[in-house]
Amino acid sequence: MRIFAISDLHLDYAANREWLQQLSQHEYSDDVLILAGDVSDRLTLLDEAFKALTMRFSAVLFVPGNHDLWITRERVHTSFEKLDAVTKAADEHGVHRDTFRNGELAIVPLLGWYDYSFGAADDYLKSAWADYRACRWPGYDEAALTQFFTERNPTLSSPSLQDAGQIITFSHFLPRIDLMPERIPDKHRKIYPVLGSNVLDEQLRALGSGTHVYGHSHVNRRVMIDGVTYINNAFGYPSESHFTARELVQVH
Repeated sequence: MRIFAISDLHLDYAANREWLQQLSQHEYSDDVLILAGDVSDRLTLLDEAFKALTMRFSAVLFVPGNHDLWITRERVHTSFEKLDAVTKAADEHGVHRDTFRNGELAIVPLLGWYDYSFGAADDYLKSAWADYRACRWPGYDEAALTQFFTERNPTLSSPSLQDAGQIITFSHFLPRIDLMPERIPDKHRKIYPVLGSNVLDEQLRALGSGTHVYGHSHVNRRVMIDGVTYINNAFGYPSESHFTARELVQVH
């Protein structure tokens, strides 16, 4: 059994949908796929992705990204309702949203959001970042929303992690800002406050994770920091094809 990872499929683009459909229907039949969020804000395309991937892999593991929870093109009033719809779609296709076990190996999804632990959001970011318009979380600010998600994540005492000898974790959002390389220009660093939360790194380290897969940033890399290997394999937008791999990456 091999474990592959990908995130940020953004199937709103025809080229990305074409890539998905051309994936081999036989090569990965014994393998597991970590799908780390941002498939599409359209439920029809999310459903299409779940159907295509569960036909190709032995198991598909998923956490929603921010785009998956946009409500602007769906008949829902809040992103909580959209989360329920995304959850239902995953369950209907047998997509795993909880800890996946294979012997001593445990693969743990970590829900999250951003809480400005990577920096404060300025007026420019609040006007430019689409989540502020495309998501609706009544009664919750970003810190409360991050807590809403992260308090649902497993702890080491969870029954699903008993006797686990090796743990891989994954999230859509970044667990630490130093995963962004030094080469990022200053103009692009303006989005750092909405990339993730330090809470995620605290949680994955408390679990004893040796490998963490994440998405969201569209900056692909594999780096070890303080004993944990962090892997980002975002498919990204067609305009980013010159710096994203646009292929599956084996992580185990």
